[in-house]
Amino acid sequence: MYIKNLKLLHYRNYDELDLIFDNGINVIIGENAQGKTNLMEAIYLLAFTRSYRTSKDKELIQWDQNYAKIEGTIIKRNQQFPLEIQLSSKGKKAKLNHLEQRRLSDYIGALNVVMFAPEDLNLVKGNPQVRRRFIDMEIGQIQPVYIYHLGQYQKILKQRNHLLKSLQRKQTDNLIMLDVLTEQLIEHACIVIEKRFIFLELLRHWAIQIHKRISQEREQLEINYQATIDVLETDNKEKISNIYLEKFKQNRHKEIERGTTLYGPHRDDLIFFINQRDVQKYGSQGQQRTTALSLKLAEIELIKQEVGEYPVLLLDDVLSELDQYRQSHLLDTIQGKVQTFVSTTSVSDVKHETIEKAELFYVENGTIPDQKKG
Repeated sequence: MYIKNLKLLHYRNYDELDLIFDNGINVIIGENAQGKTNLMEAIYLLAFTRSYRTSKDKELIQWDQNYAKIEGTIIKRNQQFPLEIQLSSKGKKAKLNHLEQRRLSDYIGALNVVMFAPEDLNLVKGNPQVRRRFIDMEIGQIQPVYIYHLGQYQKILKQRNHLLKSLQRKQTDNLIMLDVLTEQLIEHACIVIEKRFIFLELLRHWAIQIHKRISQEREQLEINYQATIDVLETDNKEKISNIYLEKFKQNRHKEIERGTTLYGPHRDDLIFFINQRDVQKYGSQGQQRTTALSLKLAEIELIKQEVGEYPVLLLDDVLSELDQYRQSHLLDTIQGKVQTFVSTTSVSDVKHETIEKAELFYVENGTIPDQKKG
């Protein structure tokens, strides 16, 4: 799987851009604030229909324009597919093969992308929200129906929290409605948590092996799912549902008192251990970075296993953050297998033969003067 070409119109600081990419390594070079990361973000958005930098789509539209458009042609299973995302004040449109998709979850998964940015090095030591976002985005790529259930869960969670806040303030005493929302929440929570367990088992398979190789067999990685309920990864949906139901019944008063939902996938977390020690609490910076790198490389192999083709890899200013050993391990792993986009201020930051064979794009103030047009 690779991106053959990309067109941008009124996107961030790009008025108009039309590029053809190499199916190997593409290096985006430029000083800060010239548009390197904007280009990487556009590719990410073409895959996920959303930015990884902002939740406000209006920030993606050029300041003096009322819409922005991203178009890309991807090669997948030896077939060519046009993709298109259009952003405006009226909302977002996603087209696959020229057909507008009614739901974004019907579009996601057409292009598989793995992003590795400096903030991903905080995957281990960052807050639980970072790890939940990681697991949600990756499951969504290989099982787009997950995005639907997660969206429904979040919608019902918002309604339930609003009702709990009203009950806390004694603006209502509608406990029947609370029971209804609780049942609806549990229905989607069970699907979300079940799919997370399945994904985690696949991720472990790859991440543990990769981590062992990077650490030269000295370290054993473990990944545990920390749920807000006492549940096992082997429990079926019915059992998980009953556990949630009992938990909500027992803690109804506490939730009303606090005015918020205290249990569910929105509060779950991933815990990483190296040689049985919690990496977040006791791991060195090197161990935390190796764990993050292992997870990202595991994602690549997992997507290949599930989808049948390697995803596109985005390395946004991350190579300079890795020492030469980890940098080399990353580039050795992807060499000749994965279409990769690397953004950097200087090619001299990267000492590897892969970069010597790369297609180079020099960005200056939202333009690429010597662009190869599609």
